Amino acid sequence: MNSILDLLADRIGGDNMGQIASAIGAQPQQTQTAVSAALPALLTALNRQTNTAAGAQGLSQALDRDHDGSLLDQLGGFLGGQVRGKQADGGGILGHVLGGQQREVEQGVARASGLDMGQVARLLPILAPIVMAALGKRKRQSGLDGAGLSGILGQDSMRARQAAPSGVLGALSGFLDRDGDGSMQDDLIAQAGKALFGR
Repeated sequence: MNSILDLLADRIGGDNMGQIASAIGAQPQQTQTAVSAALPALLTALNRQTNTAAGAQGLSQALDRDHDGSLLDQLGGFLGGQVRGKQADGGGILGHVLGGQQREVEQGVARASGLDMGQVARLLPILAPIVMAALGKRKRQSGLDGAGLSGILGQDSMRARQAAPSGVLGALSGFLDRDGDGSMQDDLIAQAGKALFGR
Protein backbone atom coordinates (compact mmCIF):
# COMPACT_ATOMS: atom_id res chain seq x y z
CA MET A 1 0.00 0.00 0.00
CA ASN A 2 1.42 3.36 -0.99
CA SER A 3 2.20 5.78 1.82
CA ILE A 4 1.26 9.45 1.62
CA LEU A 5 4.86 10.26 0.70
CA ASP A 6 4.89 7.62 -2.04
CA LEU A 7 1.74 9.10 -3.54
CA LEU A 8 3.25 12.57 -3.42
CA ALA A 9 6.55 11.45 -4.93
CA ASP A 10 4.68 9.82 -7.81
CA ARG A 11 2.73 12.99 -8.56
CA ILE A 12 4.93 16.02 -7.92
CA GLY A 13 8.20 15.07 -9.56
CA GLY A 14 9.33 15.74 -13.12
CA ASP A 15 7.09 17.98 -15.21
CA ASN A 16 4.78 18.77 -12.31
CA MET A 17 7.69 19.98 -10.18
CA GLY A 18 8.75 22.16 -13.10
CA GLN A 19 5.24 23.59 -13.31
CA ILE A 20 5.22 24.32 -9.58
CA ALA A 21 8.63 25.99 -9.88
CA SER A 22 7.39 28.12 -12.75
CA ALA A 23 4.28 29.12 -10.79
CA ILE A 24 6.34 30.44 -7.86
CA GLY A 25 9.17 31.89 -9.97
CA ALA A 26 11.94 29.57 -8.79
CA GLN A 27 14.32 26.93 -10.12
CA PRO A 28 13.10 23.30 -9.97
CA GLN A 29 15.96 22.15 -7.70
CA GLN A 30 15.33 24.94 -5.21
CA THR A 31 11.61 24.23 -5.38
CA GLN A 32 12.28 20.55 -4.66
CA THR A 33 14.25 21.52 -1.55
CA ALA A 34 11.42 23.78 -0.43
CA VAL A 35 8.88 21.00 -0.94
CA SER A 36 11.09 18.62 1.07
CA ALA A 37 11.13 21.23 3.85
CA ALA A 38 7.41 21.94 3.74
CA LEU A 39 6.21 18.33 3.79
CA PRO A 40 7.44 17.50 7.32
CA ALA A 41 5.77 20.66 8.61
CA LEU A 42 2.43 20.00 6.89
CA LEU A 43 2.33 16.32 7.86
CA THR A 44 3.34 17.12 11.44
CA ALA A 45 0.62 19.77 11.68
CA LEU A 46 -1.98 17.36 10.30
CA ASN A 47 -0.82 14.68 12.72
CA ARG A 48 -1.22 17.08 15.64
CA GLN A 49 -4.83 17.58 14.60
CA THR A 50 -5.43 13.86 15.13
CA ASN A 51 -4.10 13.91 18.71
CA THR A 52 -7.64 14.46 19.97
CA ALA A 53 -10.67 12.40 19.03
CA ALA A 54 -12.52 15.52 17.91
CA GLY A 55 -9.61 16.67 15.77
CA ALA A 56 -9.21 13.25 14.17
CA GLN A 57 -12.92 13.07 13.43
CA GLY A 58 -12.90 16.59 11.96
CA LEU A 59 -10.00 15.76 9.65
CA SER A 60 -11.63 12.49 8.62
CA GLN A 61 -14.88 14.29 7.76
CA ALA A 62 -13.04 17.01 5.83
CA LEU A 63 -11.30 14.35 3.75
CA ASP A 64 -14.56 12.55 3.03
CA ARG A 65 -16.29 15.78 2.09
CA ASP A 66 -13.68 17.70 0.10
CA HIS A 67 -10.52 15.66 -0.48
CA ASP A 68 -11.23 12.27 -2.01
CA GLY A 69 -7.89 12.09 -3.83
CA SER A 70 -9.23 12.88 -7.30
CA LEU A 71 -7.10 16.03 -7.40
CA LEU A 72 -4.04 13.81 -7.85
CA ASP A 73 -5.43 12.69 -11.21
CA GLN A 74 -5.89 16.25 -12.47
CA LEU A 75 -2.74 17.92 -11.18
CA GLY A 76 -2.01 19.53 -14.54
CA GLY A 77 -5.34 21.31 -14.42
CA PHE A 78 -4.91 22.23 -10.77
CA LEU A 79 -1.43 23.66 -11.32
CA GLY A 80 -2.76 25.53 -14.32
CA GLY A 81 -5.54 27.10 -12.25
CA GLN A 82 -8.40 25.16 -13.85
CA VAL A 83 -9.55 23.32 -10.70
CA ARG A 84 -11.77 25.15 -8.24
CA GLY A 85 -13.61 24.43 -5.02
CA LYS A 86 -12.56 23.42 -1.54
CA GLN A 87 -10.31 20.65 -2.79
CA ALA A 88 -8.13 23.34 -4.40
CA ASP A 89 -8.43 26.02 -1.68
CA GLY A 90 -4.84 26.03 -0.47
CA GLY A 91 -5.26 29.17 1.61
CA GLY A 92 -8.24 27.72 3.45
CA ILE A 93 -6.43 24.43 4.09
CA LEU A 94 -3.38 26.22 5.48
CA GLY A 95 -5.59 28.30 7.75
CA HIS A 96 -7.04 25.13 9.27
CA VAL A 97 -3.82 23.13 9.36
CA LEU A 98 -1.23 25.74 10.39
CA GLY A 99 -3.33 28.56 11.81
CA GLY A 100 -1.21 31.17 13.53
CA GLN A 101 1.95 29.14 12.89
CA GLN A 102 1.85 29.62 9.12
CA ARG A 103 4.33 32.50 9.16
CA GLU A 104 6.78 30.46 11.25
CA VAL A 105 6.61 27.59 8.76
CA GLU A 106 7.05 29.96 5.81
CA GLN A 107 10.16 31.42 7.42
CA GLY A 108 11.58 27.95 8.09
CA VAL A 109 10.98 26.78 4.53
CA ALA A 110 12.55 29.98 3.19
CA ARG A 111 15.65 29.49 5.35
CA ALA A 112 15.98 25.85 4.38
CA SER A 113 15.54 26.36 0.63
CA GLY A 114 16.85 29.85 -0.09
CA LEU A 115 13.53 30.89 -1.61
CA ASP A 116 12.23 34.31 -0.64
CA MET A 117 9.14 34.67 1.53
CA GLY A 118 6.96 35.62 -1.42
CA GLN A 119 7.89 32.44 -3.28
CA VAL A 120 7.23 30.30 -0.21
CA ALA A 121 3.90 32.07 0.34
CA ARG A 122 2.94 30.99 -3.20
CA LEU A 123 4.28 27.44 -2.77
CA LEU A 124 2.43 26.37 0.37
CA PRO A 125 -1.10 27.01 -1.01
CA ILE A 126 -0.15 24.88 -4.03
CA LEU A 127 1.28 22.08 -1.92
CA ALA A 128 -1.43 21.91 0.77
CA PRO A 129 -4.27 20.67 -1.51
CA ILE A 130 -1.94 18.04 -3.02
CA VAL A 131 -1.04 16.75 0.46
CA MET A 132 -4.72 16.62 1.44
CA ALA A 133 -5.57 14.77 -1.77
CA ALA A 134 -2.84 12.19 -1.08
CA LEU A 135 -4.12 11.74 2.47
CA GLY A 136 -7.69 11.44 1.23
CA LYS A 137 -6.71 8.83 -1.33
CA ARG A 138 -4.80 6.83 1.29
CA LYS A 139 -7.83 7.02 3.60
CA ARG A 140 -10.11 5.67 0.89
CA GLN A 141 -7.71 2.91 -0.12
CA SER A 142 -7.51 1.53 3.42
CA GLY A 143 -10.84 2.63 4.89
CA LEU A 144 -9.04 4.53 7.65
CA ASP A 145 -10.84 6.05 10.61
CA GLY A 146 -9.46 8.89 12.74
CA ALA A 147 -7.09 6.60 14.66
CA GLY A 148 -5.84 5.11 11.41
CA LEU A 149 -5.20 8.58 10.01
CA SER A 150 -3.22 9.44 13.12
CA GLY A 151 -1.10 6.33 12.72
CA ILE A 152 -0.13 6.91 9.10
CA LEU A 153 0.43 10.62 9.65
CA GLY A 154 2.77 9.80 12.53
CA GLN A 155 4.73 7.40 10.35
CA ASP A 156 4.90 9.63 7.31
CA SER A 157 5.79 12.79 9.24
CA MET A 158 8.78 10.87 10.64
CA ARG A 159 9.72 9.61 7.18
CA ALA A 160 9.47 13.12 5.77
CA ARG A 161 11.82 14.43 8.46
CA GLN A 162 14.30 11.64 7.80
CA ALA A 163 14.23 12.27 4.03
CA ALA A 164 14.53 16.05 4.31
CA PRO A 165 17.75 17.69 3.07
CA SER A 166 20.44 18.64 5.57
CA GLY A 167 19.56 21.87 7.36
CA VAL A 168 15.79 21.55 6.97
CA LEU A 169 15.15 20.20 10.46
CA GLY A 170 17.23 22.97 11.99
CA ALA A 171 15.34 25.62 10.05
CA LEU A 172 12.00 24.22 11.21
CA SER A 173 13.03 22.92 14.63
CA GLY A 174 10.89 25.43 16.53
CA PHE A 175 7.77 24.19 14.77
CA LEU A 176 8.64 20.49 14.67
CA ASP A 177 9.59 20.38 18.35
CA ARG A 178 6.05 19.88 19.54
CA ASP A 179 6.49 20.20 23.27
CA GLY A 180 8.83 23.18 23.05
CA ASP A 181 11.66 21.62 25.05
CA GLY A 182 14.25 22.27 22.34
CA SER A 183 14.63 18.61 21.40
CA MET A 184 12.92 16.84 18.53
CA GLN A 185 14.30 13.47 19.60
CA ASP A 186 11.69 12.85 22.28
CA ASP A 187 8.98 13.98 19.89
CA LEU A 188 10.20 11.46 17.30
CA ILE A 189 10.24 8.73 19.93
CA ALA A 190 6.70 9.64 20.98
CA GLN A 191 5.57 9.52 17.36
CA ALA A 192 7.26 6.15 16.91
CA GLY A 193 5.45 4.78 19.93
CA LYS A 194 2.16 6.12 18.64
CA ALA A 195 2.75 4.56 15.23
CA LEU A 196 3.82 1.19 16.63
CA PHE A 197 1.42 0.84 19.54
CA GLY A 198 -1.49 3.05 18.53
CA ARG A 199 -0.94 5.44 21.42
